[in-house]
Amino acid sequence: MIEFIKCHGSGNDFILIDEINNNYSFSEDERRDLSILLCNRAEGVGSDGILFVMKSEAAKARMRMFNSDGTEAEMCGNGLRCVARHVIEQVEESKVNIETEKAVLAVEQVEEIHSGIATFSVAIEPVSFEVESLPMNFEKSEALDEVIPELSNSLTFTALSVPNPHIVTIVDEVDQELLEAVGKKANQLPAVFPRGVNVSFVQILEKNKIFVQTYERGVGLTNACGTAMSASTLVSTILGQNEIDVPIVVINKGGLVNCVVEKADRRYTIQLRGNATNVYTASVDIDLDEKQWEWITSTTHQHEIDVYEKLKDYAASQV
Repeated sequence: MIEFIKCHGSGNDFILIDEINNNYSFSEDERRDLSILLCNRAEGVGSDGILFVMKSEAAKARMRMFNSDGTEAEMCGNGLRCVARHVIEQVEESKVNIETEKAVLAVEQVEEIHSGIATFSVAIEPVSFEVESLPMNFEKSEALDEVIPELSNSLTFTALSVPNPHIVTIVDEVDQELLEAVGKKANQLPAVFPRGVNVSFVQILEKNKIFVQTYERGVGLTNACGTAMSASTLVSTILGQNEIDVPIVVINKGGLVNCVVEKADRRYTIQLRGNATNVYTASVDIDLDEKQWEWITSTTHQHEIDVYEKLKDYAASQV
């Protein structure tokens, strides 16, 4: 039996499995197989990925995030908010550190971004514009508003890692079909993106307000991707009129977040602030050998769902 929380950050939904309090111990193959089995939206629980909350010697907890295709992501901003909430409630502290693959990151509960929405801020770093950090094979050491010939002759992209790989383009209007086509193509170009890449289209709505949609590596089109919204916000401050050290409203298909770009010693960091909504808690029986599962219990958190719908409606009215 496995107990989990179904949760989401900006509609980017996850299965959160607490290995610390439940004393679970999964092999790497089991993590991959669990992700493929449970994340399947047709035959599984359905989610963009699984968040494994583990013991850490460097922080209060460690987060590992596996995509729905069984691959592991270096970082997940929306998922980190969900883990932040879970750990903060467990240890009864307002600010803690969480270990991720690339860094130990500070997370904390902050002022609500919308009435009734418990809001958590997570640090998105390290940030690099070096193409080798993605990795990406390109003729220059950086790709800032550049054409990537193998991908598109009509769009220009900025490449950065935060620390997972992203390419971002600013458009007049987000065309979902084009985004999906470009995202699929980018992830079928191993000569350019050996480990794949997240692709975001950004529409600037007004000063310090943007709309972002992302084709997420290992997932596909998503309601929201936390690191993509963070990367897109940074690109919008470099190429557009958005400001550093000011909360930028980022609208997405799943709702909205605030991102604050900070710069010190020529290095960027981004604060990602948004919800961490628990949709339901559940337990399931799993047979990984037979690739089968069944429900045991499920308890819905209807109040949290209802409150978030109000934020989502508000976000939709802003586009």
